Amino acid sequence: MAFKGQLILPAIRKPKDLEKLMGFSYEYIVLLDSHISQLKPILDLARSGGKQLLIHADLIEGLKNDEHAAEFLCQIIRPAGILSTRASVIAKTRQNGLLAIQRVFLLDSGALNKSYALLERSQPDYIEVLPGVIPDMIAEVKERTGIPIFAGGLIRSVWDVEKATAAGAAAVTTSRVELWKHFDRKSEEALEPV
Repeated sequence: MAFKGQLILPAIRKPKDLEKLMGFSYEYIVLLDSHISQLKPILDLARSGGKQLLIHADLIEGLKNDEHAAEFLCQIIRPAGILSTRASVIAKTRQNGLLAIQRVFLLDSGALNKSYALLERSQPDYIEVLPGVIPDMIAEVKERTGIPIFAGGLIRSVWDVEKATAAGAAAVTTSRVELWKHFDRKSEEALEPV
């Protein structure tokens, strides 16, 4: 089952990317790189176009990634949700009633075991698994945790998206515009191969 009806969660790195997304049907988008001074204008622009932002707290310049920063984001900025690798940020996000997305990197068995311990403590609403091109690991993490999965990182083709979702990912995060176009409900190019 897709996340809020979306198989793709477009990931943007700059305001120009958001401007490109305004013509797409996607409601939820992920803001990756940003600066603290850009957050409010980006959020306002997104909302004016009917978009909901999921902000990656770890990638905001000028803002320390801790529970105080999470409180600021939740109370002042008020995105739809927050992504982070830090359990304290996820806990604060959950306390504030926003979507909490724990990002985990599957580098090796040690990292996987540490991720399971972290996920047990943080109990996020969603887990973003990176890299998202390892279908067996997507299925394993979903089965072991019971938490819906986003697949992200190294997603380069329609086939990558299809493998990730077939393995159980609720959605795929990607900054590739060609994948946004391919999977967009409004796109006239939706049937073109990538």
